[in-house]
Amino acid sequence: MISFQINTKSRTQFVSINHEVQAAVGKAGIKEGVVTVFVPHTTAGITINENADPDVVADMAKGLEDIVPWEAGYRHSEGNSAAHIKASMMGSSVCVIVEEGRLMLGTWQDIYICEFDGPRSRTVWVK
Repeated sequence: MISFQINTKSRTQFVSINHEVQAAVGKAGIKEGVVTVFVPHTTAGITINENADPDVVADMAKGLEDIVPWEAGYRHSEGNSAAHIKASMMGSSVCVIVEEGRLMLGTWQDIYICEFDGPRSRTVWVK
């Protein structure tokens, strides 16, 4: 397993991690197969989505905030229930095919770590 850190800068942020995941694949010597990209956090998620227009991830963040607002009378004492809910909605892992040592993503796809309780330092595992 290879791990790396991502430092987020705001409460909600989508950070492309394609380069870091591709580097982990190279470091692990993976030529063919499937890699799992996993975030071991309960207030951050991971997704694959469009990389061409930054408004897409901005709209995703807005849509999630509309569905799960930060303030909504939640019971969790830490005050970050919205982050937990959003992380569960996004999921904690994605699988990506590797062929000839390269991630097989679509033309417009990036892998994003989805921060919902930042800023923080987040760990990503690749196996």
